[in-house]
Amino acid sequence: MGYYKVAMVSDLPATGGLQVRLGQDQIAIFRHGEDGTECHAINDLCPHRGAPLSEGYLESDRVLCPWHCFDFNLCTGESTIAPHLRVTTYPVRIDENGTVEVLYPDDLAQSSALIGGEAGGRE
Repeated sequence: MGYYKVAMVSDLPATGGLQVRLGQDQIAIFRHGEDGTECHAINDLCPHRGAPLSEGYLESDRVLCPWHCFDFNLCTGESTIAPHLRVTTYPVRIDENGTVEVLYPDDLAQSSALIGGEAGGRE
């Protein structure tokens, strides 16, 4: 396991998510918290029908699926609307320069790259 640079905090929209790719996984990064300095990472695909959660709607500490409004807690990945649905969550840290890093298994991250850009690599 290692932390991988995926974005800058300033790259993250205030009201939605940013889709990144680590290894074979699409991950949604969200800015959260009253001052917008907390970040959370979850699997980007809704387990219901595969909608991109990064295009969903933030409501407090959860994201609502843009297709069918299933909700997913940004910290736990659990849905209150459909308890049998859950998304994977990933630990996130932000360095002193505002770089967002996601904890991800090293063996899966070999092809790590941002969707639409280059990955920053492992720290």
